[in-house]
Amino acid sequence: MLLVPCPHCGPRNASDLSYKGESHARPDPNSATAEEWRSYLYMEDNPAGWLRETWYCRSGCRRFFVLERDTATNEFRNPPVPGAKLGGKA
Repeated sequence: MLLVPCPHCGPRNASDLSYKGESHARPDPNSATAEEWRSYLYMEDNPAGWLRETWYCRSGCRRFFVLERDTATNEFRNPPVPGAKLGGKA
């Protein structure tokens, strides 16, 4: 069982969440080429090591959030604390 630290609900079983994939910057829609969009939508690095990932809490707060996880050990880096300020905002 993988416990994923939801920043809003606290640790949740991974079966309560939806993994949405690698988290990377979206291209500028006004200047991106077709190749840049194709890469953004379909290409993933899939490294063995630290990766920024997007998750969705489907049975709790129903929010998206980003975490860093070591894909080899399933360890989370700097897991969020529920109720703490996120990104300098309350």
